[in-house]
Amino acid sequence: MRFKQDFFEQLDGFYSQAYPQGISNPHWLGWSDAAAKLIGLDKPNHELLMQLSANAAAPGASYYAQVYSGHQFGGYTPRLGDGRSIILGEAIGPDGAWDVALKGGGPTPYSRHGDGRAVMRSAVREFLVSEALAALSVPTTRALAVIGSDLPVWRESQETAAITVRLAKSHIRFGHFEYFCYSEKGAPDKLTQLLNFTITQHFPHLTTDAAGYKQWFVEVVQLTAKMIAHWQAVGFAHGVMNTDNMSIVGDTFDFGPFAFLDTFKESFICNHSDHDGRYAFGQQPGIGLWNLKRLAQALPPIIASDDLIAALNTYQPSLVNHYVSLMREKLGLSTDSDLDNAEQEKQDLAFISQFTVMLENNQLDYTNSLRKIGTIDISSQHSLLRDDMLDVHQFDSWFQAYQSRVGQVSDVAAWQHERNQHNPKYILRNYLAQEAIIDIEEKADNSKLLQLQQLLTRPFDEQPEMNDFAKRPPQWGQGLVMSCSS
Repeated sequence: MRFKQDFFEQLDGFYSQAYPQGISNPHWLGWSDAAAKLIGLDKPNHELLMQLSANAAAPGASYYAQVYSGHQFGGYTPRLGDGRSIILGEAIGPDGAWDVALKGGGPTPYSRHGDGRAVMRSAVREFLVSEALAALSVPTTRALAVIGSDLPVWRESQETAAITVRLAKSHIRFGHFEYFCYSEKGAPDKLTQLLNFTITQHFPHLTTDAAGYKQWFVEVVQLTAKMIAHWQAVGFAHGVMNTDNMSIVGDTFDFGPFAFLDTFKESFICNHSDHDGRYAFGQQPGIGLWNLKRLAQALPPIIASDDLIAALNTYQPSLVNHYVSLMREKLGLSTDSDLDNAEQEKQDLAFISQFTVMLENNQLDYTNSLRKIGTIDISSQHSLLRDDMLDVHQFDSWFQAYQSRVGQVSDVAAWQHERNQHNPKYILRNYLAQEAIIDIEEKADNSKLLQLQQLLTRPFDEQPEMNDFAKRPPQWGQGLVMSCSS
């Protein structure tokens, strides 16, 4: 890997030096060829294993942890920072630079008396979901590898430590701007320095002046809206949408108690610490706007309030536009040339809502129900989806309207194939990840992890030998929730 160190060299005072501590008996648990290509790597080798397990220095790496703050479950925490993540620098790949971070690399100045370690189960889950979301075209950070060890760590009981090697286009979060607004003297100068760096690095088409700052915030709002639209369309619940977990470039970031929906439920909560359902699946669009408002409140020293408000007002239209576009592709909806875009979008959103309400009323699996759209002959009254319904009258009423919305289909097979290119057959169900983790814990066997990772790189392909992975979870695996330390 070849590193450059722009953040480290240009933003003195935004980080602390932090050197990772090696883990004993390091071994590859998982490796992503797709992520490796992003930074010009080929296959894993022993030398790289030693470097990424912090048992040897990585040439050119700087090793630092960032400081930031954030709103956590609605309350402001003035000083957070990378408590268990140490950044090596920006690795130069064929299409640009990616931050390389060792998540679980040991304590940093921001560990708040923690050990700075990640347990194997959380490291495996982050590795799997990063690459699964990427294969679904959801904006996300990536995971190059997960490295296991025999180093004991204590949570509720003794576990073993592991490291996820995270790749990110940027590690700058909403919480960075909050920290340098509220927690540092001379905040306007620091904020301007941070904003100029962010624009130069990640929004190079913009200028570092008042006009550029204004447009930058518009783009941050719209990137965030696009990301959350993708979450809602694929049925992904993040679980802990604190402002320190919100990426400034609109990538899904910092995985803890995440989940993909099994049975569709707007109120689904995947984080057992979220007692009030603040971050429930159906709340995510609203929380995205709430977080953007917290970011906006940190910016008036350098961006006019009227410009911030105008940008925030683009959030809902942008989110709805992206979400409706994604769902049109999933359902195969045609548009009416007699309607203007706003009216068409309004009607489509209402129609899509009828579909999800029907799924919830009939307690149906979200992913599998959408996949069955690809089996429909739109000219027929019968479908596999109808067979799943408890209330067939509700389905028949919806399906009649659906046939009208789709219109004439001249090539049914091509139409069905197109639906299957937008509706995955396989997702990272929590119980599948849990089974892979149990095999590693109890048998030191990572074969199920590797099988699952390979499966999820091709989520839209039939892969008939893997059909069992597409089934609804067993009773014990329905609606699993996780903790923040999972």
